[in-house]
Amino acid sequence: MSYTPELVAELEILALFNLGSSQEGLKVHQTAAPSAIAAARRLFDKKLIDQPDGGYLTSLGRDAAEQAQGLLTILTISNTKEAA
Repeated sequence: MSYTPELVAELEILALFNLGSSQEGLKVHQTAAPSAIAAARRLFDKKLIDQPDGGYLTSLGRDAAEQAQGLLTILTISNTKEAA
């Protein structure tokens, strides 16, 4: 399996969610990049978010966002250490 531009766009949306608050969602506006709008729709279709334009994470979506954000943190820290 490889990372497609569509999967990367979905990961980018998941990375935007504030995991510190279940009361905070997000809205992907009609003026957003078409790739972001499409990614939000796919996340909704996969039942990871509760609205086609963002909304709140579902239980499965929260798990996915935690994994995505955790991986991003690991890769960012690893990249910073290599540069030092």
